[in-house]
Amino acid sequence: MFENIREDWRTHDRKWNRHGFWVLVVYRFGRWRYTIRLRPLRMPFSFCYEVLKFLSVMLLGTELPCEAAIGRRFVIEHIGGIVVSGDATFGDDCIMRNGVTVGLRHRGVRGSPQIGNRVDIGAGAKLLGPIRIGDDTAIGANAVVLCDVPANSIAVGVPARISPRKTGAVPLEKMEAQQ
Repeated sequence: MFENIREDWRTHDRKWNRHGFWVLVVYRFGRWRYTIRLRPLRMPFSFCYEVLKFLSVMLLGTELPCEAAIGRRFVIEHIGGIVVSGDATFGDDCIMRNGVTVGLRHRGVRGSPQIGNRVDIGAGAKLLGPIRIGDDTAIGANAVVLCDVPANSIAVGVPARISPRKTGAVPLEKMEAQQ
């Protein structure tokens, strides 16, 4: 747990006041409590997690249950209005912004998105149902994704149209270094 929290802190620019970092602290704590085998010992930690999760939802507007599987270096760029289903999975190095929903397509029907590595999810995007999002994919702002998205693609629109990513695009870090 502490190794993941340290990595999340570094990923959020070593700023303790980043709200996304605190959402992930609550998430990591919730995952950690399951490692306590004896139920009587785990119960106070579970109660503490439930209180922290409630505060996270109420104060930060982000619902990220510890049952969701999140990879390393996950970044919540902006908080507010984020809802993630408990059976969703995320790979490493993903970025999510405000207003994103990752969850079920129909109430009562199991199956949430499985998101690959290095996926960038724009503000207001909705990823619904048992779909797979490939590695190195960008989901545009307000896109509604209802079908699988292959690796190295961009999904934009309602419903989302999928296009291959242009090769040779310059990452933001390289653009800043050139200036």
